[in-house]
Amino acid sequence: MLSYRHAFHAGNHADVLKHLVLMLCIEHMNSKDKPYTLIDSHAGAGFYALDAEHAKRTGEFVEGIGRLWQRTDLPPPLAEYVALVRGINGGSGLRRYPGSPRIASLLTRDNAQVRDSLRLCELHSTDFALLRRQFKDAGRRVMLEQADGFEVLKAALPPPSRRGLVLIDPSYEIKSDYMKVAAAIKDGLKRFATGMYLVWHPMLPTIEANNLPDKLKKSGASHWLHATLSVRAAATKGRGMHGSGMFVVNPPWTLAAALEECLPYLARVLALEAGADWRIDQFEQGARKD
Repeated sequence: MLSYRHAFHAGNHADVLKHLVLMLCIEHMNSKDKPYTLIDSHAGAGFYALDAEHAKRTGEFVEGIGRLWQRTDLPPPLAEYVALVRGINGGSGLRRYPGSPRIASLLTRDNAQVRDSLRLCELHSTDFALLRRQFKDAGRRVMLEQADGFEVLKAALPPPSRRGLVLIDPSYEIKSDYMKVAAAIKDGLKRFATGMYLVWHPMLPTIEANNLPDKLKKSGASHWLHATLSVRAAATKGRGMHGSGMFVVNPPWTLAAALEECLPYLARVLALEAGADWRIDQFEQGARKD
């Protein structure tokens, strides 16, 4: 149940999609001079060494951020994302990759005018220890909890600021995660209807994985965007992940255009086999756009 370690997968194609969307959504939140709370329900270790044994064993980052590292034709949002990762590496080669907590800490605001808050949850004891080490000098604006993120969300919404962004990306190693994600969004909207919710999900040849997007679309959200990126054709059997998706409730109005610029590029550059593809679906108050 607690065996999953994101260090094996850091910087892969799924992280590229997830962190691109996270970056764009944080930037939208920053467009208003009002503080907000960012809640990461499954934060992981927060920072990953790509030259360590975990990452080297799978090498997934080579086919993800590694394929973008030397490109000179990146669409502007992707160029900004890669520049963010370059900053983590101090201008040297690709040796480190930031998890969502590190990206959030870099992009949220902490100045004399506005101080945004981070609430980072991680249940795995080893990853929580690493996360705590990463944020040992972060100060009071960062709250770290070794806890089940799904349970924390029930108490954390709505945030005191009444502005918030919630990232939910469990490992989905156990089937109940799919039900918990759908329930978390439905419950979250009852508690905090104006919040922005980001859900990462894997694309796998399983009933649970295939059904989750539809459950999220029926959660009661009046405005959502669903973006998917596949790096190969879907398998008809087995458990191989051929892509992933980001489901965003109350998305920024600029998000669709930015992803329409980036996803065709990513489907081409990150393709592992024939069948790589992308898609964006949207819904807003009864007017659906595919």
